[in-house]
Amino acid sequence: MKLGVYSACLPELTPHQAIQAAAETGYAGIEWRISHEVGSAGPADFLTNNRCTVRPTRAEIRDIRRRCDRAGVEIIGLNAYLETGDLAGVEQMMELAADAGTARMRLLAPAAGRGDFHASLARAVEFFGDVAVLAGRYGVRALLEMHQRTICPSAALAMRVVGHLSPELVGVIYDPGNAVVEGFEEPEMALQILGEHLAHVHIKNVAFERPGDGGPWRHRWTPMDDGMLDVPRILGLLDGAGYRDWVSVEDFSADRSSAEALAFNAAYLRSHASFPAGPPLPAALPAVLAAGGEQR
Repeated sequence: MKLGVYSACLPELTPHQAIQAAAETGYAGIEWRISHEVGSAGPADFLTNNRCTVRPTRAEIRDIRRRCDRAGVEIIGLNAYLETGDLAGVEQMMELAADAGTARMRLLAPAAGRGDFHASLARAVEFFGDVAVLAGRYGVRALLEMHQRTICPSAALAMRVVGHLSPELVGVIYDPGNAVVEGFEEPEMALQILGEHLAHVHIKNVAFERPGDGGPWRHRWTPMDDGMLDVPRILGLLDGAGYRDWVSVEDFSADRSSAEALAFNAAYLRSHASFPAGPPLPAALPAVLAAGGEQR
């Protein structure tokens, strides 16, 4: 398995700082948040003020590729939060993926609770069929992420949308942390359901807590070693199933700074699974890291 990180969970860092920190702590790749809304000064936020974002332009994508190449960090994939039905957006992202030197992009199923489930399912099936055609044309694999509050929070529901498509064109992102919130299946069974469509794994942890004023319990993202998900068991099941692709950290807890979380998560995950060491740092990079590095 290969250890990566999703840039959205590093909101205080600029892309260049994230590349430096990931290289220094032994990550082999970064999955990039793509948006015109790039964070600026002020308190960082995962959703509303995220500086670790790349704009969807050829110039910025090519720049981030150069920076990653220099640091020996692979670009895992791109995520532009596209809506179901946005084929023009998918095609643009696949073109940018070629500039980024990656062969995968992330997509979501339609949101749950917006009309009839069966109508949403039919729309998603049609959309991902069209996406598969584009994937074959551009050589970029589309990945459907299991996600709460969409019509695909589980492996079984994800497979209802893409299971009939070639796994070489359309795969599934297994996100057991999201599945704790909604759509949980016994992990061993979930991996069996996905089969060859298992293309990527997001790893994080989560807990539920009682609101101070009562009412339904709410989830919150927690550090990797402190939550409802048995992360070491998940890693063991993946290894036992012969999975050798990316395990991408998507830690949205706020207990540590981004840099501290990067280092902690790498050490914790490596203590429970065999990840190849990250690529050797280029000769000039350690001095740049020690000096704080170029800002972007």
